Amino acid sequence: MATNFSSGSTLTSTTDIQPFVRDGQEYTEVKEGLARILVPLSKPDLSGKGAKTVEEQQQVFYNPIQQFNRDLTVLAIKAYGEALLSKPRSANAKHIAKRKRDKSDIHGPSHKRQQERPADTTETSTIDITNASQTSDESTKAKDVPMVDVSESAGVSCENREEPSAVADQPLLETPKEPELKQENVVRHNAPSFTILDALSATGLRALRYAQELPFITSVTANDLLPSAVETIRRNAEHNGVESKIITTTGDARAHMYSMLAEEVSRDHDREKYSKKNKSKGKRYNVIDLDPYGTAAPFLDAAVNAVRDDGGLLCVTCTDSGVWASNGYPEKAFSLYGGVSIKGFFSHEVGLRLILHAIATSAARYGLAIEPLLSLSIDYYVRIFVKIRKSPAQVKFLAGKTMVVYNCDHGCGSWETQLLARNKKTTNKSGKGTFYKHGSALAPTADSNCKHCNSKMHLAGPMYAGPLHSAEFIKKILDDLPHAPDDIYGTKPRIEGMLHTALEESLPPPEDTSPENAEDKFAAVEPYPFYFHPTNLAGAMRCVCPDEDSFRGALRHLGYEVTRSHCKGGSMKTNAPWSVVWHIMREWTRQKHPVKIEKIGENTPTYRLLRLGGTEKQDDEINKLEVVFDQHLGRDKSKQGLVRYQTNPRENWGPQSRAKGH
Repeated sequence: MATNFSSGSTLTSTTDIQPFVRDGQEYTEVKEGLARILVPLSKPDLSGKGAKTVEEQQQVFYNPIQQFNRDLTVLAIKAYGEALLSKPRSANAKHIAKRKRDKSDIHGPSHKRQQERPADTTETSTIDITNASQTSDESTKAKDVPMVDVSESAGVSCENREEPSAVADQPLLETPKEPELKQENVVRHNAPSFTILDALSATGLRALRYAQELPFITSVTANDLLPSAVETIRRNAEHNGVESKIITTTGDARAHMYSMLAEEVSRDHDREKYSKKNKSKGKRYNVIDLDPYGTAAPFLDAAVNAVRDDGGLLCVTCTDSGVWASNGYPEKAFSLYGGVSIKGFFSHEVGLRLILHAIATSAARYGLAIEPLLSLSIDYYVRIFVKIRKSPAQVKFLAGKTMVVYNCDHGCGSWETQLLARNKKTTNKSGKGTFYKHGSALAPTADSNCKHCNSKMHLAGPMYAGPLHSAEFIKKILDDLPHAPDDIYGTKPRIEGMLHTALEESLPPPEDTSPENAEDKFAAVEPYPFYFHPTNLAGAMRCVCPDEDSFRGALRHLGYEVTRSHCKGGSMKTNAPWSVVWHIMREWTRQKHPVKIEKIGENTPTYRLLRLGGTEKQDDEINKLEVVFDQHLGRDKSKQGLVRYQTNPRENWGPQSRAKGH
């Protein structure tokens, strides 16, 4: 039975499902998407302390609150996979054609046979296709026909498969027939393999949904530390009829992921003709999903080594918002994410950047660069999707895309950012091309005291300073969203609202057309990284809070851009400097709602923000700006009727208690 909430989400509540008996064990069946999981119930409580709810009796952890997370992840992987699988044939064709022309020009007709060879048999696909080990007799016959080792692409060792030898000798792009699967789930002839690792699988719910809702999936590896959980995954896979697509492994997720790298290195060193072109990535996964209870930090190093380094997708959830979204545990935030958290209304975006910093630095140690595709703060957790690519050249940009923040947390709440290094575009000696120099940044960007209210500034970070999202990736998900069935993706209205908000939250960079300052993709930083709320501004000024339309109208009247953040309802992001923001607030108190000056102490931040006493430095240019609170100009003209922010649909809306091992 589904429960519809005002947010548009549909969640399955186990309290509404009647238990049934299977093999002598009492279960409830929880349905989410196309997956159905069997949740065993414990024996009735005979202690007389009162009957337990179904959730309290569960021996396997299931949290309906994260259905939004799972719905979004399925749709994100679908968008990523479809874009990935549509590229190789055309991309390879262009590359091969160019190589043929080059060889023809250099060597002449002697390469005629090479030119006449069909394009799709001269090279393997760039999507998880590996030349399998061959005997000397077989290699002669298959000289022009690459082989794919399906067992390696599945990402598990041989002992986890029933008949490895029957699979290893399959020709390129041919997958063994699986008659028990539905027709839409069968891997087509000439379809490249696509593997996913659900590293912390618990019930296997994510793996089940991937296997049934993503038609291009070759296999999903579901791993868990507890043997009882792995047995549950197998039972659920059988219950859903997808046991041929789901491979279960038992053990520490880190050990499993590192084993991918160890076997790959060993295999490459054993090759008779070793070169970079021969290096195999058959063991690595196209997608790795990290969804732990708490922080994903301990798994990041292993994950960046186990995902494909030619554009593999890493999906990361962290639910320890008390660490990365508050300043209560700065030492814990630094030990997990390599940066100190912040105190302030915008702490959730800081949390996103701290976690991206942890992923980026973990990857950079191995010459890997990240590209954030989608980074969302959702309820009590974050969900991040990043591409991983081998590129030592791109890694050089990381220091220039890493920043610390000076924060006036005890005063007015303003901030200043400080990059750790500088990526400067420079014209080469010929004057016809450009390249980047990586050097030290100028510092500091802020004094020890806030220039607006004279309060002490505090330091946070380092954290990621680049863009949080890829507009192209978000648009791809939104374009496919209308085709997603409502009965399968119950949180679709909220997904649409949050993705539209994330797409709109980026502001244009400062206008500068000079070649040395026009940033390339890999050097881009977010010039306006954080948001604020008018309520916080009014609190610092001790005045009535301006309505959103009036405040946005004032900013737009002065020629500035203003948008919102997906992290918080009522949030605003603008390219206006803090001096202009405080000037607007002073004009608000002068024009609309005067404050009682006699109640404001001389040593308070408010006294200085209001420029009382005349001792503060005056900015004549700012003071000359005419502020008009134009509500019509400030009205939100973006797409209406979207569910942009979640409201708690029931009591105790949160992460719930951790599942106990048995």
